[in-house]
Amino acid sequence: VQLQASGGGLVQAGGSLRLACAVSGRTLSSSVMGWFRQAPGKEREFVAANRWNGAPTMYATSVKGRFTISRDSAKNTAYLQMNSLEPEDTAVYFCAVSRSNLIISTMRVPGRYDYWGQGTQVTVSS
Repeated sequence: VQLQASGGGLVQAGGSLRLACAVSGRTLSSSVMGWFRQAPGKEREFVAANRWNGAPTMYATSVKGRFTISRDSAKNTAYLQMNSLEPEDTAVYFCAVSRSNLIISTMRVPGRYDYWGQGTQVTVSS
């Protein structure tokens, strides 16, 4: 399984971006797609995740109501729509896939994911 993240860029506070993660290789319906981010000098933190079949979906408190996961199964691509962006959202964003049927409480743990994309930079100016 290989992941290719794209869609990052520079945006003003209050703006929107949509990240994409193209997945090549076989994914199971129970596989979990996760989004994480890492700002300079900080640890990688959980952003959002859901199973490839769509449920359940989990969001970090800091992004709930502003970010949305979706996917295009025909294109084998997942998306992270980010609205009302804030300077605090500035980070490198990574997509990841776990082949395990993770329970909700473990979806936020980076170590539970097997495959990672290369990351895409998101910069939000104030």
